[in-house]
Amino acid sequence: MPSCKELRQELVNCMLKSDCVLIKRHTVKECLQPEHVNDVPKECQSIRRSFFECRRGLLDMRTRFRGNKT
Repeated sequence: MPSCKELRQELVNCMLKSDCVLIKRHTVKECLQPEHVNDVPKECQSIRRSFFECRRGLLDMRTRFRGNKT
């Protein structure tokens, strides 16, 4: 999804700096699971939400022709 590429990279960078990855030695995929939500900073959680909304906007027929809101 080309229009969400920047958000995805920002999320990965944020997750790589989190305690879940650095201290607890989980993968980024594992840290995105609900059981590790307390180990992920609020900043990464908000970026994740924005990435979800971006991806959803690409598939939502109502906004597909209008484009994603930025």
